[in-house]
Amino acid sequence: MCFSDRLIFFLLHFAFVLKVYKNEDNSKLLQEIYDFNFRQLELSIREIGYGDQSINKKMKDYINLFHAIVSDIHFWDDYSNIEKKNKITNILGNFEKIDYLVDYFNDFKEDLSKKNLNYFLKGVKSS
Repeated sequence: MCFSDRLIFFLLHFAFVLKVYKNEDNSKLLQEIYDFNFRQLELSIREIGYGDQSINKKMKDYINLFHAIVSDIHFWDDYSNIEKKNKITNILGNFEKIDYLVDYFNDFKEDLSKKNLNYFLKGVKSS
């Protein structure tokens, strides 16, 4: 699995986190997390050795991909399993275990909704 594959899986998870926890109370904190994640992504791309022009293009591509993922999962709860499979396939391409991933992300979203955002940030965020 290469860097971009792992990144796509991370972005999928992050999109579900934003979907579940997006509200007035969390908006500032989620924006800080969003900014931090994409700053870290840029640093990772720099460490790989890309030049400044390549970094800007890669970042634009990754941010556009992330926003496409967010759009694709926006109505996740309203989609049938076939529609969910199509959404995941659009994001990941020809992945072998799409059914597994649909079940996984259904469960992941359900688990997120049972806990508040601070549950996942304990010991991570500074007060």
